[in-house]
Amino acid sequence: MTGVPASAAGGSGARRAGPRGPSGAAQEPAERTTPGGAVERGATEGGAAGRGGKIAAAAVNQASVWNVANLLTMLRLLLVPAFVALMLGNGGYDPAWRSFAWAAFAVAMITDLFDGHLARTYNLVTDFGKIADPIADKAIMGAALICLSALDDLPWWVTAVILGRELGITVLRFVVIRYGVIPASRGGKLKTLTQGVAVGMYVLALTGPLATLRFWVMAAAVVLTVVTGLDYVKQAIVLRRRGIAERRAALKESEG
Repeated sequence: MTGVPASAAGGSGARRAGPRGPSGAAQEPAERTTPGGAVERGATEGGAAGRGGKIAAAAVNQASVWNVANLLTMLRLLLVPAFVALMLGNGGYDPAWRSFAWAAFAVAMITDLFDGHLARTYNLVTDFGKIADPIADKAIMGAALICLSALDDLPWWVTAVILGRELGITVLRFVVIRYGVIPASRGGKLKTLTQGVAVGMYVLALTGPLATLRFWVMAAAVVLTVVTGLDYVKQAIVLRRRGIAERRAALKESEG
């Protein structure tokens, strides 16, 4: 039998196998020739895996609970008892204590603006953040409203309307989440901003024209609270109907 050189017998298959690395695993050659004659550079042993590992590790680090966005949310939660203590300090009517309470409330509102933006922009969204962020929002606003009503600075029905709307929409989101997510609207964002400004003005011991102005700002906040709440209810109904219709259509298609 005529002997055939191993390099010829192996052909392209020998090139695909390539030399073996120190671990015994096949190592991709630095370059190989494609059927068209072009030279294609390959990765050395563990090169692609190493890069993939670094990317995966970076993703894990970004999604860590201890990221900037979650730390801001935790700070906002810690500010709630501090705010209540300052708000009720020295009987609850001392302008100096109210000023400190306003500072704590303002910091909480500012962190509310930044933590969500940071989480979405830098891929820092975590399960903890999804749960803790809305809780922190409702906690600081609820604490402020309840303190103001307890001090007779704000009617209880205003507190009931705002908190009832916030809690109701939160429950509604969870009810329809199987059909989809209700996105935050511009009206909802304006409502949040107006509520923050109005409550902040009530926390301060304002008198004269500023006291009159805060009444109208709070009135606007209440109107926006009700209107946007009704809009969310409408969106939830439409989302639920659409989801049910899509499920029925998919069921009929699978049966057919």
